[in-house]
Amino acid sequence: MGDEFEAAVETATRQLVAHWQALAAREVPVTPQCEPGSVLSALPSTPPEEAESLEEMLADTWKVIVPGLTHWQHPAFLGYFPTNNSPASVLAEFVTAGLGVQGMMWSTSPAATELEQAVTDWLAQALGLPEAFRHASGRGGGVIQDSASSAVLVATAAALQRASQGRWRSSGTEGRYRMYCTERAHSSVRKGSRLAGLGEPQLIATLAETGRMDPDALSARIDSDREAGFIPAIVVATVGTTDICAVDPVPDIGRVCRQENVWLHVDAAYAGSATLCPEYRHLNDGVSLADSYAVNAHKWMRTGTPCDVLWTSDRATLTDAMSITPSYLRNPATDSGRVVDFRDWQVPLGRPMRALKLWYVMRAHGVQGLREAIRHDVHRAAQLARLITAEPGFHLEVHELGLVVFRRDTDEDTRRLISRLQTDRTLLCTPASVNGRPAVRAAFGSPYVTADTVHYAWERIRTHAQAPEKASASTRGAGASR
Repeated sequence: MGDEFEAAVETATRQLVAHWQALAAREVPVTPQCEPGSVLSALPSTPPEEAESLEEMLADTWKVIVPGLTHWQHPAFLGYFPTNNSPASVLAEFVTAGLGVQGMMWSTSPAATELEQAVTDWLAQALGLPEAFRHASGRGGGVIQDSASSAVLVATAAALQRASQGRWRSSGTEGRYRMYCTERAHSSVRKGSRLAGLGEPQLIATLAETGRMDPDALSARIDSDREAGFIPAIVVATVGTTDICAVDPVPDIGRVCRQENVWLHVDAAYAGSATLCPEYRHLNDGVSLADSYAVNAHKWMRTGTPCDVLWTSDRATLTDAMSITPSYLRNPATDSGRVVDFRDWQVPLGRPMRALKLWYVMRAHGVQGLREAIRHDVHRAAQLARLITAEPGFHLEVHELGLVVFRRDTDEDTRRLISRLQTDRTLLCTPASVNGRPAVRAAFGSPYVTADTVHYAWERIRTHAQAPEKASASTRGAGASR
């Protein structure tokens, strides 16, 4: 088995390197040419009775699976927000899988726990987060979650623990507690509110010019809810909304939360990474007033998904909310109170060794290298923004960090452009809405993006915009799987 495994790893490495080179050269399309069910029909309907070789599995991976993928590392993938990767991250995933660690508690893998403490403290320092968010402070600390969705759910549990003084653990939410956010908050915030038993969050008005939460409206809504007998539990402020990268005024929101004793969670899933750069450190203004803060390292730090880092300045409340300790989890280290058990910082019990990936990436790139990657993407976004501004018939709506949002003269023309782009397998952008009008989003983040990529993307956009209406039905490929 050892020889076969070693040979398969060598083959997989060559295949991946060749794949990365093909992506960088744009030799493969961004999206696949397949219809719904086409990959499923290519797979056997029954499991294999006899063992198959690793080489056969690799061959089928590249024959059946890879052609049916959307390539998120592709330089012309400008949709959603980026999901980066890097050789260091891939190597760490390989080693982590091989070691097969279950790091739910310090006692089940001491090094896995303490590495995560160290690495999340490293990243907190690199982002300029307050000392209270670090494990070294003794008050707070960071934990690697699978996503910002899990981070907001865990933060909501901690908020309920504080707001109810622990009552919710036995009595539930009783329809009494409230979450607050804006309509621009990510869909995971609404999902977290539902899963935590709060129902839909209370939507706070935004300032029309900026799309930022109105702190006065928040304060008024909290007051009215208290008068009606509800208990305000958590406010979720966003640093970098998905649609237009709006940044809620965290300092003002934080002051309201402190005055009202309401938990403040800052969802900085996208824009938080930019604070690695001193010139964007202002995005952290007011974070010292937050109780929790989350950033997706897998968005903009060359770290493969999943890798969201959640910090809290009040780990005692968080672990009180999440901890359940049956007899089979008792052990001397936990009972001593001297160790961190990350099972109490997340929803699942089990967890892989999550920190090795971030450790490898931070060492392979250094903080300076990660800063340069972000600056590179911001520069490419600015390049596209200039091209849009100079083109008659196009209007630049937003250029913030690596995100560019634009539209045509009319809503009809914009919708037609969106429709055509959605059938183009060589470029992926996603739709947005700005002040009720349709728009197109382009988010930069692939390590393979060059100036040539920007010009290519712009020419594809212009071609679709200028094509006569009858040409909209013709495509460069089905792309129906999107």
